[in-house]
Amino acid sequence: MTQEPFSNEIFADVDDFVRQYRESCQTTFAKTYEKLDERDRYFALASLIARKSRNLRVASSANDEKDVYYFSIEFLLGPLLDNYLLNLGCRDIVKAGCRQLGTELDALEEQEVDPGLGNGGLGRLAACYMDSLAALGINGHGNGMRYRYGLFRQEIENGRQVEKMDDWLQHGYAWETRNDGSSVLVQFGGTVVRHEQDGRYWFTQEGGQLVKAVPYDVPLIGYGGTTVNNLRIWSAEPASEDFDLQAFNAGDYAQAMRFQSDVEAISQILYPNDAGEHGRLLRLKQEYLFVSAGLQTILRAFEAKYGPDWEHFADHIAIHTNDTHPAMCGPELMRILVDEKGVDFDQAFKIAFDTISYTNHTIMPEALERWPIGVFRELLPRLYMIIEAVDQRYFEHFPRDRDNWQDLLRDTAILWDGQVRMANLSVIFAHSVNGVSALHTGILEESTLRSFYELEPQKFNNKTNGISHRRFLGNANPAYARLICDSIGEGWLKDASELSQLERFEDDPAFQEEFEKARSWNKARLARYVKRETGVELDTSMVFDVQVKRFHAYKRQLLNIMKVMSLRERLLADPGFDVRPCAFIFSGKAAQSYAFAKEVIRLINAVADVVNDDPRVNDRLRVAFVPNFAVSNAQLIYPAADISEQISWAGSEASGTSNMKLMMNGAITLGTYDGANVEIAKLVGDDSIKIFGLRTEEVDSLRSSGSYWAWDVYNGDRDGIGRVVDSLTDGTYARLSGNFEAIRDELMTRNDHDLVLADFRSYVDAWKELTAAYGDRRPWCRHAIHNTARSGYFSSDRSIREYAADIWHIGA
Repeated sequence: MTQEPFSNEIFADVDDFVRQYRESCQTTFAKTYEKLDERDRYFALASLIARKSRNLRVASSANDEKDVYYFSIEFLLGPLLDNYLLNLGCRDIVKAGCRQLGTELDALEEQEVDPGLGNGGLGRLAACYMDSLAALGINGHGNGMRYRYGLFRQEIENGRQVEKMDDWLQHGYAWETRNDGSSVLVQFGGTVVRHEQDGRYWFTQEGGQLVKAVPYDVPLIGYGGTTVNNLRIWSAEPASEDFDLQAFNAGDYAQAMRFQSDVEAISQILYPNDAGEHGRLLRLKQEYLFVSAGLQTILRAFEAKYGPDWEHFADHIAIHTNDTHPAMCGPELMRILVDEKGVDFDQAFKIAFDTISYTNHTIMPEALERWPIGVFRELLPRLYMIIEAVDQRYFEHFPRDRDNWQDLLRDTAILWDGQVRMANLSVIFAHSVNGVSALHTGILEESTLRSFYELEPQKFNNKTNGISHRRFLGNANPAYARLICDSIGEGWLKDASELSQLERFEDDPAFQEEFEKARSWNKARLARYVKRETGVELDTSMVFDVQVKRFHAYKRQLLNIMKVMSLRERLLADPGFDVRPCAFIFSGKAAQSYAFAKEVIRLINAVADVVNDDPRVNDRLRVAFVPNFAVSNAQLIYPAADISEQISWAGSEASGTSNMKLMMNGAITLGTYDGANVEIAKLVGDDSIKIFGLRTEEVDSLRSSGSYWAWDVYNGDRDGIGRVVDSLTDGTYARLSGNFEAIRDELMTRNDHDLVLADFRSYVDAWKELTAAYGDRRPWCRHAIHNTARSGYFSSDRSIREYAADIWHIGA
């Protein structure tokens, strides 16, 4: 399965590259290289690499090994050019060739936009897994949606998050190829009609709305260039022209184009605002479209290769569903098998069960996706019939030999209380259910999916998340990556476990000195970016304290900024207070309808406005909010971080992956004992991580006892945390955009659900201890390098090897 790297030389030498690059400029734009601007030169270069990769794909796809189809609503790919040049082993040739032509490769790479195909950890994980599937030589195919616009481009105006259109396709996307010949039809609504012949019955949908799903294919180049897989993303278009000529002639142009607009809206934007009925319907259409289109393609390819050998479908095909968005894979596969391929209903269920596996990413039951039965049945009538039939069989065969069988049935049924429960649908149709960290899987088994685990414990397993070490260390941190290669060789790019060889350099003064130089270079690079994007000047001699991730109450960015507010209060009250100079760097988006998370972003910017402008404190405290967090600027932030903030309340974070990326780049984790922090702590040891706060069992006990009262914490520390809470509404931070009554109400009136005040003192004390240790550079560097040395476990290559062996049953 694993190939030796770089067996395919795509350019013979620099001159060969220059010749091919010039030809690409001419064929792509009908202009010479010299007449193109930097953006077009980038596009011509990326198009050249994409074409070369498609030739490699033909050579690498001719095998009979099992095919894995990874269904995910998000694929947060990030910029691809630098990553693919690394994987193909030709970056030095391309860099030299560009320089020969009079430009720098780095300048061309800066022209690449982040594809708007994902938002946060779910999409980044999917992209890392696709990278590892190709690197390991596994036939891996991504299946998702091609969004015309990304989630949104985040801008900050008067401290507030403002959502602007993310027109990432404005200038085209060099890596994609439209494949009209593989388009399929997807049907919504209509009436279900029963047919019967020779004792066999099947159903069709009549009427409703037909949508054409058009695929766009993106190459996925594995490290070494020996395997090139495919990501297929779907765009919604009208199945036929339905132009209202009468409305057009009457001047009602919007009505004339209404059908086309309604259809194209399905693939317009990632996560349409589902606060209203229209948004919820659009989101359900998105989920069904990429599921149905993907499955139709899979069955068409399977039948072309193996014929109608449905009994052995699962021997050749594995379908993995990334969270509940692709939950309809099971019933949709059954629909096609029963209604179009003539397969018996019970056999179709068995085929689906043997083929499908499911990763759960959600601990909190209230976050599990549900749809009203009426809405679901009207939009997808035949699919609902299948779900109802499966649910009825589930009820009929449910074991009743337990005293609590009624409770178990209530918890595990697909249809209950007027809703289609998508997590239950996912579990019932899957032969394997996995969590994404040891702690998370334990919580699934003990709480969130406890009833399913009680019934079928053998179905559950853990697969701790992983990240692409090639991208997030090899690409993102070139100075440190060079140092690592010079010290232990380049084998770690292929096998991340070789990073453990760095342990022998942890106390090496020469290595530490070069590590410090790399970190200084990264901090200066980030400081230039932050200054350009925000106007905030960062002192690179300060500790860079970083929290970058999606904004959510349980991730407790609020706890972090309240720490900064507390430090400011102490400095003003006590000029002799000693605090390590620190720059606090935040980044991340809040969902458009998530009012509280957006208020926290506003608070961070309000605190930055006050702190950065105050000469009494700004030599020791700086605050920067980096707008529009994406893979591209994440690759600037991770290598520059000294402290990695991972501060969810224990038992709320499934895994996290920013903790892994920051750890790999040598940042020290300051975190709760939650998610993958638990595994990081075990890997690096207590001396190389700083853990604080309540543990999961303590959180559970506090909640169940009803003994937590936020006012007790407030009244017990009026001069400390009490003063910080008061400053939310007393005008201290109101200069930019007003006070923060909503945040104060969340803490005090609604009794601090996320335990910000409960963990506050432990958190601040831990932060002080950690930053105090920063001054002793030799031990700090040793711990930082130790984090990198132990980070190989978190490579997505390791994760995918486990998925392949334990779930998809693909031999190593």
